[in-house]
Amino acid sequence: MENRALIRAFRLMAQLLELHDENPFKVRAYEGAAAAIDRLEFPLTDLDPSEYTTKGGLGKSAAVAAQALLSTGTFPELARLQEVTPAGVVEMLNIKGIGPKKIRTLWRELGVESVEALREAAEQNRVSALKGFGAKTQDAILAALEFTAQSRGKVLINQGQDLGQQLVTLLQQALRTEQVAVAGEVRRALPVVETVRVVVGTNQPWQAHEALNGVDGLAADERTSGPFAWRGSAAQSGVKIEVQLAKPEDFTNCLFLQTGSDAHLNAPLPASAPAPSLRRLVKSTRFFTEQAIYETAGLQYVEPEMREGQGEIEEAAAHKLPTLLTDADLRGSLHNHSTYSDGAHSLRQMAEFLRDNGYQYLGICDHSRAAHYAGGLSIERVREQHREIERLNQELGPFRIFKGIESDILADGSLDYPDDVLAEFDFVVASVHSGLKMDQERATERLLRAIQNPFCTMLGHPTGRLLLRREGYPIDYEAVIDACAEHQVVIEINANPWRLDLDWQWVRRCMEKGVRMSINPDAHHTDGYADMRYGVSQGRKGGLTAAMTLNTYTTEQIDDYFRQRREKAVKFGSPAPAKKPADYGPLFG
Repeated sequence: MENRALIRAFRLMAQLLELHDENPFKVRAYEGAAAAIDRLEFPLTDLDPSEYTTKGGLGKSAAVAAQALLSTGTFPELARLQEVTPAGVVEMLNIKGIGPKKIRTLWRELGVESVEALREAAEQNRVSALKGFGAKTQDAILAALEFTAQSRGKVLINQGQDLGQQLVTLLQQALRTEQVAVAGEVRRALPVVETVRVVVGTNQPWQAHEALNGVDGLAADERTSGPFAWRGSAAQSGVKIEVQLAKPEDFTNCLFLQTGSDAHLNAPLPASAPAPSLRRLVKSTRFFTEQAIYETAGLQYVEPEMREGQGEIEEAAAHKLPTLLTDADLRGSLHNHSTYSDGAHSLRQMAEFLRDNGYQYLGICDHSRAAHYAGGLSIERVREQHREIERLNQELGPFRIFKGIESDILADGSLDYPDDVLAEFDFVVASVHSGLKMDQERATERLLRAIQNPFCTMLGHPTGRLLLRREGYPIDYEAVIDACAEHQVVIEINANPWRLDLDWQWVRRCMEKGVRMSINPDAHHTDGYADMRYGVSQGRKGGLTAAMTLNTYTTEQIDDYFRQRREKAVKFGSPAPAKKPADYGPLFG
């Protein structure tokens, strides 16, 4: 059992205790146990059980529970609560925006014991009649249930990639071939995956069927499968799985056809091309590299992430496709958290981990004081952190820690902290964390006012979405991007797989308007830095280049960038007058 499974078990325990109105101290104890394991930089199983309390940070009861979880998959108190809780009520705990206390009321007073029963009760207006609920809560529950229903059978990009790689490894070993590759939505790096596709080159397709049918957790759909295609689903997530089995000599053609969207494959080719579309070309000619397909069509090579049919064929015909950002282009990581707020690791740990993995700088952006639920920093704590940063910069140089903050965008669009405090930071990431239930006009106005603040360096996760969990608030994307262009505010692509916000489909407009982007992991743990690769993939989908990505700058360049921004902000104060890009010097070109 990995740390993540232990964390899930302890969090479920805390939820069940609260659901059953048991001792709140025990609730906090199990929440604390989950947080302690989350902070570990190593598997708990690396420790001797006698060290769970001293080195693992667990309380005595949690340490005993962890031992039982690792040996049996559960522990007595968790098993007791699960036994007396209907499975449907446990499932309801996963509904975003409804806590254990409200679920307890629904269960005890309305007899709701399943998601379906909850939907029925809400549609019959029985939920709104409960004390503490009302019509707005009922509508929010219905919206959450609808969103949950739409999310079934879908997984995040990281989950899709992990499942795809597991299938590749399984089939490579079973068939003893290297001609196995992920295709489709996963290869195109879509933020949400509905079907995990894999292509195999083999003369023994039945062996692939045998290997897949022998895997626990995969369910075959014999009705839609055939000799050269295995179709089914993953039992846990419900995501569809499709494995195409081609002859080895047809592997490249099959991979190509199974990767691009229909719009990409069917887009008209130039008149000089030997076929009217890429699909027709590949159906009529055998190829051994994808580069050769595009060359034959008279096109510039199109990277897999961009094969969506959104104008890339026309650009490829004119040889105007950009050189896309790569993981190796990133020189630092901005927008990260430490134990000063709700991070799992200390400032030193976050810095040293990044340095040891070859990066030049860290931008630390703990939560501002309005985010009290996340340990937001008082002004004194800000200055305490700045003193530590200065000491660490002396010690860790030439590696550099930049003094940042994730400043809450308050309800009226102003930034948390007065201007004199904002002026003490190297850079400010402005984000919305509360009051998320807004219509488009209100949400857009809130963001625009924050963007106009001269101390706003960067706009964080612009829509607040949590993929497969919560829809973002609606915004006027064009107005927000245009305002960022006017005020020279960077927009982040929040690389956390739950967010991937700004959405890739708006990257092109940012590029056209001269708005720089930053690939930010929003890391609360050293493991979170690895999420930058998902942000890079989203940037690539939208055509993002290294030149338009802030954290490809060297330490000296980004230091100069932050200094110029800060000097301008201090000079003009709030609100900021509109500026032209040329006013900010060459780094703002």
